[in-house]
Amino acid sequence: MANNPIRGCQEGKATAKLLEIECPKCKGPIEVFVHLGGGIDKTGRTIADEICPSCGHVIKEGTPKDRFTLY
Repeated sequence: MANNPIRGCQEGKATAKLLEIECPKCKGPIEVFVHLGGGIDKTGRTIADEICPSCGHVIKEGTPKDRFTLY
């Protein structure tokens, strides 16, 4: 078995995932990045403010992903 340099690495847990969600205002698509790990207070929350390109509605940093409808 070859040595895996990232075996046991915790970085993968701190990476963000790109999700396409439905804008709560206009129902258009918005791309948001969500924490996959990195602390219980951050997991599953947006990592930055994101603006709907259609209507300008702002999804604030730290919004829980369970508030979104996937597009």
